[in-house]
Amino acid sequence: MQVPTRTGNGSDADVITASLADPDVFSTLFARHHAAIHRYLARRVGPQLAEELAADVFVTAFGARARYDVSRPEAAPWLYGIAHNLLRGYQRTERRKLRAYARHGVDPLVDEASVAAFAAAERRLDAAGSGPAVARALASLRADERDVLLLVVWAELSGEAVAQVLSVPVGTVRSRLHRAKRRMRDSLEHTGLLTTDREEGSL
Repeated sequence: MQVPTRTGNGSDADVITASLADPDVFSTLFARHHAAIHRYLARRVGPQLAEELAADVFVTAFGARARYDVSRPEAAPWLYGIAHNLLRGYQRTERRKLRAYARHGVDPLVDEASVAAFAAAERRLDAAGSGPAVARALASLRADERDVLLLVVWAELSGEAVAQVLSVPVGTVRSRLHRAKRRMRDSLEHTGLLTTDREEGSL
């Protein structure tokens, strides 16, 4: 094991292990992952609540670090798993924000980068003006389907990593992702943002 320092060397697992003896080393994990975790939470529940939740993610992680599975060198799925558990209490908040954006087109929850990320996999939506429609489609998904889709699109996690986050088999992740993509397509086709002549390999 390469002994981590506050300059950031070593794997995430190395950092967590070293932090058991020197708690200050845990700040390396914070520096590596806080921005991405905060960005993901902000897209889901808005920037103000994201500040509190992102801090809670790392407070929880610090307290649980002795139980971390050090056979997994990358801690991102573990941290997103903590974020996912914290988000469970805010599903209604998320849906209200998505619906408000769908109605008024002024909520920043679904930003252009998010629209573009989904669109790149779906033959590129027209980012100008499509945000409210995407928000409406996301709000219509079941919570478990929305979780999988947004962990893949916004957090850019693999199916295997999402399975770790949600503590479900990877086959379940694939099934939920397939249903979420189908429902998103159906909703966006209904608005005219997508056509039915889907290209091979699209969502």
